[in-house]
Formats: sequence, C-alpha cells, structure tokens
Amino acid sequence: MNHSNQVTQEFLDSAQYATASILRYEAVYGEDFVSPGGREITIELVGRMKLAPESRVLDVGCGLGGSAFVMARDFNLRVDGIDLSKNMLAIANEKLAAHGLSERINFKWGDCLELDRPGYYDAIYSRDVFLHIEDKTRLISALYASLRPGGQLLFTDYCCGKKPWSEPFSAYVDDRGYILHTLPDYAELISKAGFEQVEYQDITDRFISILQSDLNKIAALDLVDMDRANLEQSWRDKVVRAKSGDQRWGMFSAVKGS
Repeated sequence: MNHSNQVTQEFLDSAQYATASILRYEAVYGEDFVSPGGREITIELVGRMKLAPESRVLDVGCGLGGSAFVMARDFNLRVDGIDLSKNMLAIANEKLAAHGLSERINFKWGDCLELDRPGYYDAIYSRDVFLHIEDKTRLISALYASLRPGGQLLFTDYCCGKKPWSEPFSAYVDDRGYILHTLPDYAELISKAGFEQVEYQDITDRFISILQSDLNKIAALDLVDMDRANLEQSWRDKVVRAKSGDQRWGMFSAVKGS
C-alpha cells in the first residue's frame, strides 16, 4: 500500500474487510463484533464514560455495530455510527433492523476526516480503527471539533514499540498499510489538538490474554482445516508480536475543555 495516500474504501473492502474475512473475525470475536474482546470489553469501556441516558455518541469505524447495539440497549444512548467499509455497513444495517434499534442508532458510510456536525456529540468512541489513518493530526482535530464542550473521547488502537522494529513486524505493518504510533506519541497528538485530561494505558497484556482465549474458539470453529490453520497462525503471530514489544494495544481517553 502506498502510505502517501489515505486508506480507501476500496482497499479495505477488497483486502482486510472482504465479507468472508469480516465473518471470520465475527466468529472469533463474538456476534456483532470485529474487535478484540468483543462485547465484554465494550461494556467495560462504555461504562467508563458514565454518560447520561440519551447522550449522543459518535462510533467511529462502527464495524458490524456491536458497540452501538451495546450503547443503545444497555446504556440508553443515541448513536451515530460511521464506517469507511461498505461491506461492514451492509451487514451492520441488516443487524440493526433485526435488533429493532433503528430509532436509537443510525449507521452511514463516512470518512472520519470529513465530519460535519461541529459541537454535536457528547462522546466519541472508537475501537481499533485509527491505525488505518495516516493524518492523525487532522483526525484528532476533526474529533475535537465534533464534540460539545465537556465531551469525551475514548478509543482503543493498535500501537507500537519504539523503532527499530523486527523485520516480521515491519512487513506486517506495511502489508496492512497501518500507521502506528507509540502510546506517548499518540497522547501528545491528542493533547496538541486541545484535549484536556489526556490519559493512556498500555493494555497489551489484556490483548495477549484475549488472543490466547480466541485460539481456543478458533479450534472449535466449523472451518476447513486450511482456513483454521491460517487463522490460528495469524493469531499466534499477533501473540508473538505483542510479547516482543513491537505491537502494543493502547486505550486513550480525553475531554474537550468547557
């Protein structure tokens, strides 16, 4: 992938988020989810924000809608979900109709660098999405502008250790077209955008634990042997990268000043 270009919908939908790949992720992470920890981590993270019922939340990179469904049903929030992957959104909107939550949730195709509701949201939430975005300064400024004063930002994302990276990790990042930062560098970007109360936590140990639990699920999936072997290897590779210190999992929170 050419890193000088912003990631495109076509790149995502033809590669990492082809429909078959999405459904495999969901089989591992749990119904409606395509990010580590699935429903359990989502409930934990949304609960951290302590949002009042009816608060308006923007879910950036909403995927199959799992987080939005939790926010609407378990926390009585109103959610706009955007995603660049049309494959994700097609499935998410089918699920939305099936869940009967259309009055509280709206999913639409959208680029998070082009947000158009300044000062509208009480919170912005995202799970392992920003790794796809090169211009993180522009991204975080767009998120800041979209929050009302006092609004909260909470997200997890793939991060990295300091360079030099191992050759396998460099190849993995290049193949996926990821743009990764260390946790402190990420936090500095958030602060520079004007956010206050910027906090970050390295939750890589949690990531490793989730991956190891996922391997048990993969072993039980109804898959062709070759598909299972490939999926298991992919997960084992993640464990190796995380244990080596190259791949990190970060959780970030911040508040827009009032």
